[in-house]
Amino acid sequence: MMVTGAVRWFHEYTFILAGLGVVVVVLTMYQWWRDVVRESTHQGCHTVKVAEGLRWGMLLFIVSEIFFFLSFFWAFFHSS
Repeated sequence: MMVTGAVRWFHEYTFILAGLGVVVVVLTMYQWWRDVVRESTHQGCHTVKVAEGLRWGMLLFIVSEIFFFLSFFWAFFHSS
């Protein structure tokens, strides 16, 4: 929805569909992280191993993003 709305917006249509897509993504992110916090603090569903896995997952995601942008800019500066 967000990508389709952005493409339509680039072709001089309204921003409504892209804005609706952004709102849906933001609400989904909010509800996802709300549930993660509820499960870990209030319900006690996260064991030490699960919490460690979440930390490792976030760390690996950040490292992968760093390497992605590093390779992108490396290729850009190498070709210029």
